[in-house]
Amino acid sequence: MERIYVFAAQGLEEIECLTQVDLLRRAGFEVVVAAVGGDLKIRGSHGILFDADVKIEDADLSDARALVLPGGMPGTLNLMNDQTLARALKKAAGTQTLICAICAAPRILGALGLLEGHSATCYPGCEEFLTGAKTTKHEVEVSGQFVTSRGVGTAIPFALKIISLLKGEEEAEKMKNSIVFNISL
Repeated sequence: MERIYVFAAQGLEEIECLTQVDLLRRAGFEVVVAAVGGDLKIRGSHGILFDADVKIEDADLSDARALVLPGGMPGTLNLMNDQTLARALKKAAGTQTLICAICAAPRILGALGLLEGHSATCYPGCEEFLTGAKTTKHEVEVSGQFVTSRGVGTAIPFALKIISLLKGEEEAEKMKNSIVFNISL
């Protein structure tokens, strides 16, 4: 089974994290929630408490098909300050591994210099932190191995794009229909 790592830090945006975990597991991926900051218990920015599967330092990231960074504050800053995560992202750069970030989290990629020459999107107001990137306002932006997205409202399209890139458009369309996404009210 293909493995995807979703990184969780204290103060993350819960929807941006757990939507990815849920939809990617429904799509048949083994999704591992890797805690950053030493504690398996994660409290999101809105007080939702959940358990990660493993601490990042105990995770074997060598078999990752995708690395996913949820946003939110101060979660993004907590992710940004983790050197194990920084090393993993740098090591994955230039490989076949997707590197995915939503909301404020694309700024982590900018800080590491990974977005140089790529297009990227992010939460409004964070564009200045996407060093070297051509910024867009698309819901989801794909540029090389990088997938970026804007925020809570784009969490489902973000997950669907990851599914599409790893399993094909047909699988993403099946998921979209199975969760009754994008149906007029």
